[in-house]
Amino acid sequence: MYLDNKRVLITGGTGSLGKVLVRRILSGQLGSPKSVVVFSRDEAKQHDLRMDYLNHRAATDEVMYHNFERTLQFKIGDVRDFHSVAQALTSADIVFNAAALKQVPACEYFPFEAVKTNIEGAENIVRAIIELKLPVESVVAISTDKACKPTNVMGMTKAIQERIFLAANISCPQTRFIAVRYGNVLASRGSVVPLFIDQIAAGGPITLTDKNMTRFLLTLDQAVDTVFEALQFAAAGETYIPKIKAALIQDVATALVGSQKIEVIESGIRPGEKMHEIMISEEESLRTISRGDYFAIKSILPEVATTSSEPLIEFAEVSSANFLMSTVEVKKFLEKHLSGDLISN
Repeated sequence: MYLDNKRVLITGGTGSLGKVLVRRILSGQLGSPKSVVVFSRDEAKQHDLRMDYLNHRAATDEVMYHNFERTLQFKIGDVRDFHSVAQALTSADIVFNAAALKQVPACEYFPFEAVKTNIEGAENIVRAIIELKLPVESVVAISTDKACKPTNVMGMTKAIQERIFLAANISCPQTRFIAVRYGNVLASRGSVVPLFIDQIAAGGPITLTDKNMTRFLLTLDQAVDTVFEALQFAAAGETYIPKIKAALIQDVATALVGSQKIEVIESGIRPGEKMHEIMISEEESLRTISRGDYFAIKSILPEVATTSSEPLIEFAEVSSANFLMSTVEVKKFLEKHLSGDLISN
């Protein structure tokens, strides 16, 4: 299987996606890896994750001292720092780059911080592989629908991150660089569903930026499914995108509130927000193929793009405004993927 005896490195491995990625890899779904290394800068989050897997209620000396004797290992470091990135990559066959500044408002107020993590972090990974001639087999870049026709700093930096990784297939042909792009993850920190749930628990009001706003929705496991699909089947330079539905954010709020008397107020669009997210642009659709439950965007660079007999998609662009679930479908989706006590009747 694909990850049998592989050394896996997950940057940003203590984040929402990173933790589910760790769990799914350790489940053996793609084989038994030799090691899984969580690389991040937050020692407290690493400690919490380590304790979860060791089932310890209180820390003891051996929790840390035997770190590198276990399959799941932890390394303190920052993708912004070339030295720590290079050191982590020297023992990696497969790299998942999940490290990111992803909060839209925070990136608007501190744009260069987003540049340092989302752009310079990607460049550090590519640079280390090239300059140190490291035998890394595959690098999977974790991107977002906000990188498509971006209007905010987070999306802009993620769009450049995609291009840095995908262009690296030319300068570093022995390593396969691919990307995944997906929408709003239900349980991800900072996403709208946890915000609404917290506001409902506090008795309201729910702050809805605009009643006509739409977003693609998927679960963390669906996001990891996309990552695994790309890892197994994407050609160098391809970007994988799941075929998922979108929802009116107003319908999400309505489903979560149910019969409770919770006020919903429009607070206005935040800096950098879009009314509708786009997963595949009109320009990208000209080089996008349908592949099972996923779309695959071929590289914009002719030196990297592979020829294929697979048909191009028939959509001018893939926008959340055009793939909407009904109100009933939104409620069923949330009931299926959120615990029952979070959905009101």
